[in-house]
Amino acid sequence: MNPGSTSTKVAIFTDEEEGQREVFRHEQSELSRNGDIWSQFGFRLRLLKDWIQKSGAHPSALVGIGGLLRPVPRGTYTVNQQMLDDARANLQGSHASNLGCALAFELARPYSCPAFVVDPVSVDEFTSIARFSGHPLIERKSLSHALNIHAVARRAAHELGKPYEEASFVVAHLGGGISIAPVLHGKIIDANDASSDGPFSPDRTGGLPLQQFITLCFSGDYGEQDLRSLVMGKGGLKAYVGTNSLREVEDRITKGDNRAREVFEAMGYQIAKEIGAMATVLSGALDGIVLTGGMAVSERLVGLITNRISTIGRVMVFPGEDEMLALAQGALRVLRNEEQSKEY
Repeated sequence: MNPGSTSTKVAIFTDEEEGQREVFRHEQSELSRNGDIWSQFGFRLRLLKDWIQKSGAHPSALVGIGGLLRPVPRGTYTVNQQMLDDARANLQGSHASNLGCALAFELARPYSCPAFVVDPVSVDEFTSIARFSGHPLIERKSLSHALNIHAVARRAAHELGKPYEEASFVVAHLGGGISIAPVLHGKIIDANDASSDGPFSPDRTGGLPLQQFITLCFSGDYGEQDLRSLVMGKGGLKAYVGTNSLREVEDRITKGDNRAREVFEAMGYQIAKEIGAMATVLSGALDGIVLTGGMAVSERLVGLITNRISTIGRVMVFPGEDEMLALAQGALRVLRNEEQSKEY
């Protein structure tokens, strides 16, 4: 189960084979009526419960996406009360993914089976020096698209015929948020925070020039929520060309829109620059650079990035993201005794 800001996704797997899938789209009016994310828990739970019952499935495990929990190493975690408490407290921020563990826990009850989360957003395997920001009042946090990053890095290692724990990659998850991470021997040892750092994305600003941003903060024209929305939701492509749709931007480029072309190229430039920076974390000793996520389906964007980074290392492209399969695989590794579930 993968609760998102405007949808709830659910799928049934038998081993690695997906049998059924449903995406429940939620109207903004429905979400607003229910207030914050935890007031949405009841109606999302009912939708999932009814769907699972109608499917006739008898699950051996329920798996939810992991949210902004405490910093933890990668792995599959059994949902416990501490995790539920931290998720409900929105410990590191409010996001629909925080509902994942609670949905899995409640839905597992009738089946007397375990509830898991896999590689939550808060996976933290940073080296100590990666935490320095430039001032002791602010520490760099490990918040990334860890589930998909680990899943595609495993896939890349498998394709290269190399054990995951011996491989090293730079993985660029290119979606509504962009996470670019060096993965060394199965660990995400650094990453930009997609909500406040790195390249700009379809609707996020990424890192901003600090002095100009401070001036903006004290201009009197913006309140705190305005600025948070500006950085995450109304930035990036949305701010520059009025849409967060990559397809629409590419259509405009095809029709000769030079502004759309320049903004698109700037995003590719920033992505490539961040990949180069993360390659230095691995001292240039990497098995490949992996491009993944929804925007990796764009041949135009992948081409722009590849032209700048191909001299750094082999470029591997796994377009889209299959978080549902990654969740299933995390549970299967435990059910097959290939690894132990971790205690949160």
